[in-house]
Amino acid sequence: MFELFYPDLILDSIYHIELESLHKNQIKGLIIDIDNTLVAWDIKEADELSMQWIKRMKENGIRVCLVSNNTRDRVIKFNEQLQLFAVHSANKPTKRPFLKALKHLETHPSQTAVIGDQIFTDVWGANRLNMFSILVTPISPKEFPLIRIKRFFEKKVLKEYHARHEK
Repeated sequence: MFELFYPDLILDSIYHIELESLHKNQIKGLIIDIDNTLVAWDIKEADELSMQWIKRMKENGIRVCLVSNNTRDRVIKFNEQLQLFAVHSANKPTKRPFLKALKHLETHPSQTAVIGDQIFTDVWGANRLNMFSILVTPISPKEFPLIRIKRFFEKKVLKEYHARHEK
């Protein structure tokens, strides 16, 4: 019933993503969410750890861009040091921001992974375009009220996901 929302991979954080796994799945591009994926939602700038991780991906031939539902100002400020292609006010899970990112990355959907902390924006958006979806645990438990409501429904999806994948 919830298959459209199932991620291809669930990890604790971006730092658990192995290059070998990306290469094995023929991933050449990453579309990454910012808030609660790279940094806690209230952190204004990219931290050293996330900058190093992105640098490592790029050094290993993986193209990277950001796609965020957050505002233009938030995304520009966060991206100052990273200088990545970034889509703000994305309205995920609509296809438009993902297609824009794919065009910039010059990758096919089958060669692209979307990394994010939310099922109904990041995972669903990736799955709608047959991209590889990676769900990470949110960095911070502190979130906006609307997101907390969505988390309630995400738990139902994940419960079914785990029941099916543990058989």
